[in-house]
Amino acid sequence: MRAADRLALSAPIDAPDVPTVEIAAPTRRDEARSALAAAAALREEGVPVRDIAVVARDLDPYEEPLFRAALQYDVAPVFWTQFRVTRTRPYALVESVCEALSGDVADRETLLRPLELRWSPGGSGGAPTPSGSADSETPSGDWPIEPRAVHRTREALPDGPRPLPEWIESIESTEDADDRVRRFAEWLDAAPAPEPSSVASLLGEAVDGYADRGLPETKAADSPALLDTETDARAVVRVRTLVRQLRRKLADRLDAGTLERLWGDVAELVGEIATQRPGRREHSNARALDVFEANDVWALEVPYVIAVGLTAEEWPKPPRSVLPPEFREAVLRGEGTTGSLAPQPAWVGGRDRDQFVDALRAAGRCVVLTRHTRTPGGEDAARSPLLDHLDTRRVAEESRRRLVGADRGLPPELRAVVADEPRGTRGSPEGDRE
Repeated sequence: MRAADRLALSAPIDAPDVPTVEIAAPTRRDEARSALAAAAALREEGVPVRDIAVVARDLDPYEEPLFRAALQYDVAPVFWTQFRVTRTRPYALVESVCEALSGDVADRETLLRPLELRWSPGGSGGAPTPSGSADSETPSGDWPIEPRAVHRTREALPDGPRPLPEWIESIESTEDADDRVRRFAEWLDAAPAPEPSSVASLLGEAVDGYADRGLPETKAADSPALLDTETDARAVVRVRTLVRQLRRKLADRLDAGTLERLWGDVAELVGEIATQRPGRREHSNARALDVFEANDVWALEVPYVIAVGLTAEEWPKPPRSVLPPEFREAVLRGEGTTGSLAPQPAWVGGRDRDQFVDALRAAGRCVVLTRHTRTPGGEDAARSPLLDHLDTRRVAEESRRRLVGADRGLPPELRAVVADEPRGTRGSPEGDRE
């Protein structure tokens, strides 16, 4: 590899053929508001929502502020991102059941954790008891158990680990313990040894119970956009698939002798399958604003691209390596004996650079580049070095404030782009994709 080729990973970026507008805001939340306000203002100027896309290098820190800003500006966002099932309640429920079964004894917290995650009995179990036969505030037939009932039971039960049969006796002899906790403890105590079929049956029952009774709880407490409900429902589908995969993989591991018939090993296998994260959230909402991660825009074609997070700490992400910076620089230069060593693209932000170029190329009319100038800790957030390759039209702070204000006027830099657009190419703000 020639020295010039080593540095080609960070070669200059060809400026796009469309205007680039730069908006700087004080905080990440202000930046998200600016990005969504720009999208809303473009719609009001007659740009169809299908002609606008928001792009982030990493959506994790931006999904929540973008979603809040979307509600403020009456925009329905659609987040196209890998579905992280391990961060959902249905997955945590399956994991907690495995943990409760993974030892000879369990402490109070481990025992009650599945109930906190809305465990409910499978099948038709859960019909209300006759009025007056139980506490009217928390009838023993209602599922899932209310958080206050779980808390009251936790306070009433003795501390310290003990086997499930002893927990059942303690629950039966404790006046303030909810009887539904006893039923759950008996369900755990009756759990068979972890064979492929029994594991699939037991965990499948827990997921079905959540789908029947836990999911409606999420919907009842959700916002009008039902984002949490959509995530919860998607998680139920994914965890059901995970349980089916678990049955096959557990059988293979037991046959190969690489796994023991222990619930602790089952929990580890569940985590191994779940972290493969094959699923994505998919929508066909013609009235929604698409929000992508940068690795998904390489084949995208859309008139207006709004790219967020153009700071030195976000895009490109600073390289993390155990090798000293001086050594990495020497390898990139190919000096002396380091000339025989191959550099890592991550050292010069090669992947981030390519994804930034993809975002620029995706835009047919204009690219809006946003960034924040302060970190949550109040420190300065430096401008991304990727922007140094472009001749951007910078929006003044006064124009940005007007954009996010009640009037929501487009900044002059962006209004000029819309004004130059041929009228015949614009549709209605609510244009669909049919």
